[in-house]
Amino acid sequence: MKKELLLIWSCMALAHHAFSQQWFWQNPLPQGNTLYSLKTMSTTAAYAVGDGGTILKTTNGGTTWLNQTSGTSLLLQSLSVYDASTMYAVGDGGTILKTENGGTNWTTQTSGVIDWLYAIQCVNASTAFAVGDGGAILKTTSGGTNWTSQTSGTTNGLYAVTTIDANTAFVVGVSGTILKTTNGGTNWTSQTSGTSNGLYAVWFTNANVGYAAGNGGTILKTTNGGTNWTSQASGVLSWLQSL
Repeated sequence: MKKELLLIWSCMALAHHAFSQQWFWQNPLPQGNTLYSLKTMSTTAAYAVGDGGTILKTTNGGTTWLNQTSGTSLLLQSLSVYDASTMYAVGDGGTILKTENGGTNWTTQTSGVIDWLYAIQCVNASTAFAVGDGGAILKTTSGGTNWTSQTSGTTNGLYAVTTIDANTAFVVGVSGTILKTTNGGTNWTSQTSGTSNGLYAVWFTNANVGYAAGNGGTILKTTNGGTNWTSQASGVLSWLQSL
C-alpha cells in the first residue's frame, strides 16, 4: 500500500512539474498569431505585424522569421517602413509603436486617442499620418514625439492612407469615404467615390493616377488626382483589402 501511495505521489509530482513549466509555440514557427500587414524593404528584408502585439522580421527572404519584442499584447493592424532603421506600427486602443534601430527596440508613442488605428504612412523621417475609427486622422512632424489630431470632417471609420508628398495625402474608409488634403492635413476635403461600399486600400502611382479597393470586389481609379473616380471591373465579389 505504501509503495502504491509513493508511486501515485511521484506521478503527481512529475505531472505538476511538467505543467508548471513554460510552454513554447511549436508549430508553425516562430508563432501562430494572425498577421494583418506585411511590408518589404528589399528582396530579403521584410516585417509583419498581427494579433497579440506580434512583430516579425526576416532578413533572408522569408526562409526564417524572428519574433521581435513589441512591448504590447494589443493587436497591431498596420505598419509603415521609412528606411532600414525607422518604421512605425499601429493598432488597437490607439497604439503607435516606433523603432529607430530596425526593430531591435520598439517604443510606445502617445497617440492621444483610444480609437482603433488601422493604417499609418510615413512621408519622411519626421512626418507621418495615422488613421482609424471615428474619422480619426493623426499627424506627427516630430518623428512621433507629438501626434496631433486633425479634423477629418467625418465620423466614418478610416482604413487606409497614402501620401504623395508632405502636403498631399488620400484617406479611404467606410461607405465609400475618400478624403484628400493638399496642405498637409490642415484641411481634408471629401471626394465623390460613386460607391457606398467600404474602401480598405488606396494607392497612387503619381500625383494624378490612383486606385482604391474594398468590399464587393470594388476597384476605383482616378487619373486626375481624385477629382473623378471611376469603377473598374474586378471580376470578383470578394473583400479587397490591399493594393
